[in-house]
Amino acid sequence: MRLLVLGGTRFLSRAVATQAVARGWDVTCACRGASGPVPEGAAHLPWDRADPPPAAVADGGWDAVVDVTRLPLQARAAVAATSYAHWVFVSTVSVYADNSSPAMEPLLEPITDDVDLAVAPEAYGGMKVACEQVVQSGTTSSAVARPGLIVGPGDPTGRFSYWPQRLARSGEVLAPGRPSDVVQVIDVRDLAAWLLVLAESRTTGTYDAVGDPMPLGDLLAQVAAGVGAPDPRLTWVDSEFLEEQGVQPWAGEGSLPLWLPRPAYDGMLAHDPGPAVAAGLRLRPLAETAPGCLDSPVTALTAEREAEVLAAWHAR
Repeated sequence: MRLLVLGGTRFLSRAVATQAVARGWDVTCACRGASGPVPEGAAHLPWDRADPPPAAVADGGWDAVVDVTRLPLQARAAVAATSYAHWVFVSTVSVYADNSSPAMEPLLEPITDDVDLAVAPEAYGGMKVACEQVVQSGTTSSAVARPGLIVGPGDPTGRFSYWPQRLARSGEVLAPGRPSDVVQVIDVRDLAAWLLVLAESRTTGTYDAVGDPMPLGDLLAQVAAGVGAPDPRLTWVDSEFLEEQGVQPWAGEGSLPLWLPRPAYDGMLAHDPGPAVAAGLRLRPLAETAPGCLDSPVTALTAEREAEVLAAWHAR
């Protein structure tokens, strides 16, 4: 199996390349290499995707291509060079126009030009829609995987890793919203393994590449068990109070990861993994995912700020 991974040095694309090498595949990672070396056993094909594809990309005789790009012009150039291969494109649940529903429609309007997300972060979903369309219309066969929140070892985002590290410290824990709020995550290793299944079997179609939806209270309990902190002391604080305190949802400095405004985002972390599972996705328990996140970076609420919010909650 000759696999071309567009990327291969960070998080998901690196996990894909690493697992493909472990399967004995002939793996080439086409990338700049600026984020680090490609996995041992994979070949590095230097390519800055701001430039046209080198001849070696088109002439590789690839059986399959895995790509995670968010830029339509990058997708267009790579598809044109390798349209004969089976493509597995990693999109996102952010392509959906209605986050209040887990339905797979409607989609956002495609944004066909490359947009700097540092200037216009809201363009992310529309660009992914455009990338999907490029792949689906320009290749002989393709599969599109739409993950939600990808977690696990090597996660650079600082989001989910907050919870294993916070729960491992024990003490009173600020828990956002309601324990019944539905959320879901997928381990990067499970997602990578499934992308290789799609590549090898030449599976076609579009799938929500997500973990099992579950109440936030259950997720935190599983994470706590995984880091050796059963029966965490959770204090559930309602969303209105968190907003009054200036706590940010979802991600970034001062945020509580996995907390989303409700009901506007009821569907974002509640998609159906059933079709993907039927197509070969296998999901590990979150208690197995959590320990691998204990040394990952965290960008979220600080311990000091958490204590302030808890004190204000108890004093109200």
